[in-house]
Amino acid sequence: MDLLNDLKKGKRGAIAKAITIVENDQTEAKKLLRKIFKDSGNSAIIGITGPAGAGKSSLINKTVIAMRKLGTKPAVLAVDPTSHVTGGAILGDRVRMSESTDSGTYIRSIASRGATGAVSRSLRNSIRVLEYAGFNPIIIESVGAGQTEVEISNIADITVVVFNPNTGDSIQTIKAGLTEIGDIYLVNKSDLSGTNQLFDAVRDFIGDSDRNPIILKTSVKKNSGITVFAKTLKDMMKSKKKFKDAKNKERLEAELKDIVLNNIKEKIDDMLISDKTFSKYLKKLQSKDIDPFQAGDKITKSLLK
Repeated sequence: MDLLNDLKKGKRGAIAKAITIVENDQTEAKKLLRKIFKDSGNSAIIGITGPAGAGKSSLINKTVIAMRKLGTKPAVLAVDPTSHVTGGAILGDRVRMSESTDSGTYIRSIASRGATGAVSRSLRNSIRVLEYAGFNPIIIESVGAGQTEVEISNIADITVVVFNPNTGDSIQTIKAGLTEIGDIYLVNKSDLSGTNQLFDAVRDFIGDSDRNPIILKTSVKKNSGITVFAKTLKDMMKSKKKFKDAKNKERLEAELKDIVLNNIKEKIDDMLISDKTFSKYLKKLQSKDIDPFQAGDKITKSLLK
């Protein structure tokens, strides 16, 4: 399979093709993963998240260049809110990251397709493709929207939360669930007024927690703090390496449960379509001869025979 050889060499066309397979073609994806799985699981995964408008894309663009100078080989997966028209990913991020792409970094947008679990699946397997192609670290950028953050912090070895002074309701933003997941908190766009208040607020709210996260300021405009951030990431990649095995075992357990539950769900969906008992009790329910729980229990019993 030429695709595998080209993938191993890190050829862009092969990587793009492999990730497209992973996203869109389950049968082919399974064949591909069978071949690359053994060589995956060794790269550091860095999740970068935070409210929309925090300046994540431009920040990642600069950080990736700084990380390359430190001798690492980063790739970026941007999880985009799905474009409702095409079902593909909106490519705004790609435009803002053109500089780092030119320097040899691989950047790809993944559509989040609105489904929890679906993000995890295409993300996990896209990460494996990039690991096989020799990238380390793999940076995942996600727009700050609730559930995806939690999923990404489950996949990432290092989670970075980005804030900016412009959000105005800075303290509220900080309280909203992002406080538990970060290893590093960045106050980005630190050339703006309000930076010091936000920095202090982050430090007071989050810095004192048991996890003792690192809090930094960065400004893409002034090109300040980026090198320090890149070095911090590189050091953290090293220090987190010792937890990698245990974390991988946990993740594989979660993934296996996902797959089994998903398989069972698909099977049951198929069975219900053709199941006579289901249609029998559905009719009884619709004519109110039976309540939903009774109907559900009867159908479940007949399926599990």
